[in-house]
Amino acid sequence: MNDNVLKINHVSKKYQDKMALNKVNLSIKKGSIYGFIGQNGAGKSTLIRIVCGLAKPTAGTIELFEKSNERELIEARKRIGTIIEGPALYPHMTAVENLEAHRLLKGIPGKECIERTLTLVGLEDTGKKKAKNFSLGMKQRLGLAIALLGDPEFLILDEPINGLDPMGVVEIRELLKKLNREYGITILISSHILSELHLLATHYGIIHDGQLLEQLSAKELNDKSQQYLHIKVDNPDKAATVIERKFATREFEVMPDGSIRLFAGIDEPGKVSASLTNEGLVIEQFMPMGEDLESYFTKRIGGVQHG
Repeated sequence: MNDNVLKINHVSKKYQDKMALNKVNLSIKKGSIYGFIGQNGAGKSTLIRIVCGLAKPTAGTIELFEKSNERELIEARKRIGTIIEGPALYPHMTAVENLEAHRLLKGIPGKECIERTLTLVGLEDTGKKKAKNFSLGMKQRLGLAIALLGDPEFLILDEPINGLDPMGVVEIRELLKKLNREYGITILISSHILSELHLLATHYGIIHDGQLLEQLSAKELNDKSQQYLHIKVDNPDKAATVIERKFATREFEVMPDGSIRLFAGIDEPGKVSASLTNEGLVIEQFMPMGEDLESYFTKRIGGVQHG
């Protein structure tokens, strides 16, 4: 049995002379949290709009819950919830009134889902407070509540943590984990905050200039992430010269904060530290580390050169 919630088959999208998507193949398995990664203009939002029926592909097909013809896709889309380009809120309405309006728009029978959904996202006690007076985090949670009306099996979220303060980011992250873990909801989340996706996603898709470069699981990412020695000294320029001369390598990066990532010599940390100390350098930090998602992504799209 096919366990894909979404399957994209050779999808292209052209706007006049610009190819926004170029023969993209992508699959999302049931029960996963899929982090969709790409720079602004890479094609993330275009693909999401096609999946949601807000745009049509120039070529290729999509399968949603194994349904692919247009009539079946209309029905299949009733099983998804979305936040695209910010939550669609009525600012002069309360949380309850917002959900009631969207319940009627979606044709969902019965009002009992409103209280249940507000409790799920932690907005059950907002009373008569208007949405325009909500904090940004509360507005995002209300948007999630709207997306959750009708008990969707698949959530599609385009930049749901954009602009949130650190506490708001944590709240949304924990809520999404809960929805996935306790309710079995599959989630596609597009975000440019890669450090946050690294704490959330079970799978990743990397898109660049309209082309899907790679799909991988969190485990595969951890296996592929390059190990390095994190070094911080009192004189990083001198340290770089010492490393290049002593170890005949340019496999290192001097980071913006002055720290050095040494990709060679990872198996000989004592020799590296001794060489730096013998040159009169003061070592402030020295430890083995692994690349994070942001480093892997940057390297994958060709944005990092060692040395």
